[in-house]
Amino acid sequence: MQKSITVYLPYDENDYTEKLVKDLLKYDSVEKIFFLSNQKSETKIYGADILQIDNLFSSDTIKLIVEKTKTEYFILLTSIGIELGQYALNRLLVIAENTGAGFIYSDYIEVTGKERKPHQVIDYQLGSIRDDFAFGSLLFISKIMLGKYSNGFNYKYAGLYDLRLFISRSSLILRIPEFLYSTVSYDQRKSGEKIFDYVNPSNREVQIEMEKAATEHLKKIGAYLTPNFKLTYFDEDEFEYEASVIIPVKNRVKTIGDAIHSVLNQKTNFKFNLIVVDNYSTDGTTEIIKSYADKDSRVIHLIPASKDLGIGGCWNEGIDNINCGKFSVQLDSDDIYQDSNTLQVIIDKFHSEKCAMVIGSYTLTDFKLNEIPPGRIDHREWTTDNGHNNALRINGLGAPRAYYTPLLRKIKIPNVSYGEDYAVALAFSRKYKIGRIYDSVYFCRRWEDNSDAVLSVEKQNAHNLYKDRIRTIEIMTRQKINLSELDE
Repeated sequence: MQKSITVYLPYDENDYTEKLVKDLLKYDSVEKIFFLSNQKSETKIYGADILQIDNLFSSDTIKLIVEKTKTEYFILLTSIGIELGQYALNRLLVIAENTGAGFIYSDYIEVTGKERKPHQVIDYQLGSIRDDFAFGSLLFISKIMLGKYSNGFNYKYAGLYDLRLFISRSSLILRIPEFLYSTVSYDQRKSGEKIFDYVNPSNREVQIEMEKAATEHLKKIGAYLTPNFKLTYFDEDEFEYEASVIIPVKNRVKTIGDAIHSVLNQKTNFKFNLIVVDNYSTDGTTEIIKSYADKDSRVIHLIPASKDLGIGGCWNEGIDNINCGKFSVQLDSDDIYQDSNTLQVIIDKFHSEKCAMVIGSYTLTDFKLNEIPPGRIDHREWTTDNGHNNALRINGLGAPRAYYTPLLRKIKIPNVSYGEDYAVALAFSRKYKIGRIYDSVYFCRRWEDNSDAVLSVEKQNAHNLYKDRIRTIEIMTRQKINLSELDE
């Protein structure tokens, strides 16, 4: 077999690293193995050379790989502790040759201690442009792609991300639904602890680069929207109430009372109410809502006729209700407003900026409202000029969220229980200004019953696949908008 693969992997002086090199050298297709190291002197491991790099994911590292790769394909391992499965490289090579794919990845076995679990990844699509897309640790890439790749930016952190976006524009990114290797898992955090990595202030420099790469990608595929927003004047309909807080709920007997109380405790200079959409609770939640509604006319207790509603469907029930106010304001059933001024601050933002949607900031707490890391989530990656484009790269935009009701009634909310808010925010951001509040106005409680606190791989995959699909739809919509403007 022709030697057609060069392998690159992070340097690590360990027994399993030596074993991996030996296993790689057993393949006739492997011509050369390089360790990538940011240390000036490392102990040489037989069968591999050491290349000095600054950062595994930088543009300089990608350029060095281009320079050193003389074969038709290369493999980049992004973590240590890899064990190849049976004939793994043969399988990758055959599929690459048969399909012409520029970038191939696969499912894998995740090893934690003595436990081995199958870890499936998801298929790549047009909307998979988030920089945290989980490919796994083994990336098989065509050298032809490297030969065509160039950019005008020298990224310290976003080099590999930028390369991947380039390949997605030029070729096929293909997942093999087979477990071609095993990898040791080092990040043992729960899913609910990982999802905020991108808003960690210590990662700000990284995020700035990722945004730049994503924005350039959107421009190249015709999905970039210029910041030309319509102002909103709030004169479409007459409303009895200035604002309605909407709480969709099912089986939150431990928290719904706190949520309702935090709304009724709001101090405002306008008339507001609370619409609680009770999605057939069976744990006593219904009785708690009823007890508040019986005592306070501001509490509207809705039980929808349909029994197939997710959170988005419950929201639609709330905004379509005759008692819904001019502005619809979100509160999750296990969260609370931070103080009695939250609602006033949100509605003031609508009027001061004439925006169609407002997104606040929140503080992450435990069930007893003790702050937990990373603390305040303010999504400062949002900028006035580019937030609506960068929103396609990230997984969320913040909370609480509030909408001008007439526009929300036109757009509607997907009848799902994850990502519905993200889909609506993307739709609003195409044409309308979104106001931001960077002071924390909301307590987001993390506890064992939260929807994303501890998720299985399968559930995480389902969530990510759905949001990627939302991005695919949104990118196609924005491409169509830009094409229609060119035709005018």
